[in-house]
Amino acid sequence: MLVNTCKLAKVSSFFENDAINVTFVWMKLDSKTLWNEAGRVGFVFGGFSSLCLVLKEGAALTGSTFLVQAAAIILWAVEFFGCILLMKKYMLDLRDKFDGVTVEDTYRFGRRVALLSGLILAAVDTILIIKMPQETVESVVSELNTAISSKMGAGYEGEIGRFVDKLPLYTFIGQWLYCFLYGSLLSGIMSRYLFMQDAFRGPDDNGGEENVDNQ
Repeated sequence: MLVNTCKLAKVSSFFENDAINVTFVWMKLDSKTLWNEAGRVGFVFGGFSSLCLVLKEGAALTGSTFLVQAAAIILWAVEFFGCILLMKKYMLDLRDKFDGVTVEDTYRFGRRVALLSGLILAAVDTILIIKMPQETVESVVSELNTAISSKMGAGYEGEIGRFVDKLPLYTFIGQWLYCFLYGSLLSGIMSRYLFMQDAFRGPDDNGGEENVDNQ
């Protein structure tokens, strides 16, 4: 009976120690995993920025100059500071979820988020340009032709039309490039800021073994 009790105690001790070891196992961050995490977060960023863009366009459709200006200022502030707070949150989440995350990892993570979220925002912006009412497009072209002709002569009217025809393409490229550059700059600043604030723990804090008193 005493032998069986000792065996049960050893088995119980084994499972307890094994549970402790499993608790402190952290996932490794490789390139594929980093892309997967960036894709998930990039969808959040892209959706958030696209929502702000759609709200701005909605305010423009009202025809109210005051509402358009107010919406532009408010939504710009919401998007600007919202992206900063979201980037900080997801960088900290990355640190807490994976083992041995460095400042370089968070910087690469932020750049990939910017690349993917910029693709979403650029696509939405391009669709809005394509779906713009024809009357609005013709009005813009007419105003630009009048302004250009008064300053540079009538020979440039055709250039305005060709530019407008390629406006969706220019919008897509410009918006995507802007998002990537802004996101890269934000990633560089935020990752180093968090690192200097000692927000990132060392590898021993994530993957280190905890001393267990088995006495």
